[in-house]
Amino acid sequence: MAVPSAATVTASPVSLYVGDLHPDVSDANLIETFSEFKSLASVHVCRDSSTGRSLCYGYVNFISPQDAHHAIEAKNHTLLNGKMIRVMWSLRDPDARKNGVGNVFVKNLSDSIDNVGLQELFRKFGNVISCKVATFEDGKSKGYGFVQFESEESASAAIEKLNDTIFGDKQIYVGKFMKKSDRVLPSPDVKYTNLYIKDLDPEITEETLQEKFSEFGKIASLVVAKDENGASRGFGFVNFENPDDAKKAMEVMNGSQLGSKVIYVARAQKKAEREQILRQQFEERRKEQIMKYKASNVYVKNIDDEVTDEELRDHFSQCGTITSSKLMRDNKGLCKGFGFVCFSSPEEAAKAVSTFHGYMFHNKPLYVAIAQRKEDRQAHLQLQYAQRMAGLAGPSTAIFPGGYHPLYYTAPTGVVPQVPPRPGMMYQPLGLRPGWRANGFVPPTRPAFQPSSLPMVPSNPRQTRQNRGRMNGHALPQGGSHSVTYIPQLQQPTQTIIPSKDQSNLQRGGQAKYVPNGRAREVNKGSRVPPAASNSVAAVSQGSEMLSSMLAAASPEQQKTILGERLYPLVQKHQGCC
Repeated sequence: MAVPSAATVTASPVSLYVGDLHPDVSDANLIETFSEFKSLASVHVCRDSSTGRSLCYGYVNFISPQDAHHAIEAKNHTLLNGKMIRVMWSLRDPDARKNGVGNVFVKNLSDSIDNVGLQELFRKFGNVISCKVATFEDGKSKGYGFVQFESEESASAAIEKLNDTIFGDKQIYVGKFMKKSDRVLPSPDVKYTNLYIKDLDPEITEETLQEKFSEFGKIASLVVAKDENGASRGFGFVNFENPDDAKKAMEVMNGSQLGSKVIYVARAQKKAEREQILRQQFEERRKEQIMKYKASNVYVKNIDDEVTDEELRDHFSQCGTITSSKLMRDNKGLCKGFGFVCFSSPEEAAKAVSTFHGYMFHNKPLYVAIAQRKEDRQAHLQLQYAQRMAGLAGPSTAIFPGGYHPLYYTAPTGVVPQVPPRPGMMYQPLGLRPGWRANGFVPPTRPAFQPSSLPMVPSNPRQTRQNRGRMNGHALPQGGSHSVTYIPQLQQPTQTIIPSKDQSNLQRGGQAKYVPNGRAREVNKGSRVPPAASNSVAAVSQGSEMLSSMLAAASPEQQKTILGERLYPLVQKHQGCC
């Protein structure tokens, strides 16, 4: 709300922060409170954008810095609608408000100490920007407060001079303010006077505790927590005057018999401190469990929805002693399709992986692997991705029409795909990958993902017209007029380079034909195969064992081609002899 002013001051306007406002304070109330200052320009009470309720703070803007300074001196710690307000210079920079420079924390304050009394105590050490005693809703002090100085030097001087001094009949603590996230747990040697006692017998009264614990020293206060009906809740607190007495009482009474129960006695802790300690203990136990069962825990996925925990446990018990097994379920109790089986030794877990990876269980092939932590799994996937990118960025082993990339999953040595790959597929389908096969044979190790140096040979465009421009579910640029056929690994890959002449022929739309040595050559009507090429084919295809493995891995059309290439040099040689 703007306020007209007759003052004509050329100084730059300044803003004051007004905090601890009563919820009913409005802009009009602020104008009335600060109207004695002639250069008052505007006021604003900040409110919630959705509800319109006051946020209990606002801003007062002055044209004259002198009036703003006088307003702080006159209105700070004064009553407005029955509540003491705080007036200070506005700090628009959030870093200046949150960096904690010059901020002091004070605790163990007497109930009679308010904002004014706290400021009077600290103002002799420097310019106090803000001073506040924390209070309950009824205005009663919580026993601690905050003082913010203009400089860090003033704060250090106040801490040095006032810490552990008597103020208002109590010994106060003065230290540097620390955010909750930066606070560390008390050291084991920290001094304390308040003890927490639990597992109390319901018959134990405050008089009994007073009699038992007074043997160790003078007790300042004692209480047993009770419910609405006045019955004991089984815990309480004993506060000694001397820290040494409290420590001795804890050492002697913890684990001792009191009534019909063994009681637990420890230093009383705040809720936040207790939660932090429990969190650390939980993480430590979790890490110990992970390290203990690091290589013994097995991750199983692709589990049928009808499988029960008992069936999963019985199935994997063939490989060893199971310490625990669990099927993961959603909120409705439905199986999520994966679970964990923990064995008593890493050897048994390794046996389960080698035995049941790819095993058909309830008509679904299982995926079985050693369980990994989320962080380790992410690091492993990042490494795989880096290797994949390195393979893409490496030297190309062949010319690929249409912008296709030379990547696919290679089968381990000695493993032959059961079903011939389909034209237009650069990756093996899920059901055809190594390891996903009928029960009885599972490869001992899974193949690593690596770029292949085998050639990608264009196939007949008519056979794969529907797959043109799309591979493995992803759209690819239409850079050429040929589709690509996946060629299984039949032998050790060799460096394959298509001659420039053959490249030009391919680009002009010529068809390419599968050849065992990995070379693509143009096949035109009536053309003859050069003798050099025939000799190369014969050299690479020697041996009946190699021929058998090649035929077993090829499709029927490729088998005809391989046999033709095998027989052609023999027929040519026979005709030459005649």
